[in-house]
Amino acid sequence: MIPDDKTLTETGLAPTSVRGKTLLIACGALAREILAVIEANGWTHLDLTCLPAILHIHPERICDAVRDAVEKHRPNYDAIKVVYADCGTGGQLQTLCDTLGVDMVEGPHCYSFFEGNETFAGRDEITAFYLTDFLVRQFDAFVWKPLGLDRHPELRDMYFGNYEKLVYQAQIDDPALVEKAMECAERMQLAFEHRHTGYGDLETTMSGWVSTG
Repeated sequence: MIPDDKTLTETGLAPTSVRGKTLLIACGALAREILAVIEANGWTHLDLTCLPAILHIHPERICDAVRDAVEKHRPNYDAIKVVYADCGTGGQLQTLCDTLGVDMVEGPHCYSFFEGNETFAGRDEITAFYLTDFLVRQFDAFVWKPLGLDRHPELRDMYFGNYEKLVYQAQIDDPALVEKAMECAERMQLAFEHRHTGYGDLETTMSGWVSTG
């Protein structure tokens, strides 16, 4: 599982608590991708700390967690950015970030900004179930078991009966992840579609933050 804030501190990936840097407060499900973008662009002035990825299935807890993190780290940074989209908060996270004076990623959720918000909005795929690289890796922990399908597979139709396909939005080119995503689609009894999205508007947004300081 992607490490939470405590683990990041222990592994040396947490903020260095020095001035002249920008802190990214991010969903733990995005840690791998954010670090890849930072490394690829050589952005040494960006620090990353992550909130637990499990908030992915508890969106009502996201705002409080983000507020606490901003208040904790604000004294040590010139700027703070929130690497979440709305993520099921019903606009509350945007309102909070506006109040706190910090930027966040535009879009309803990571599936949208990975594909590109404009492109995603134009697809109108109401019968598609989406997986990212993180969710393919953590399918059992974040989809199958929380829904109780490991214990009650008969619930499959209740949860997924109205879906027609599983769309795997791949951030990296990894045949093993594609194979695993296909297995997920088979378990869910859905058609499979693979799209290589890369980092989409996540990278675009981070680049914009860097260029504007």
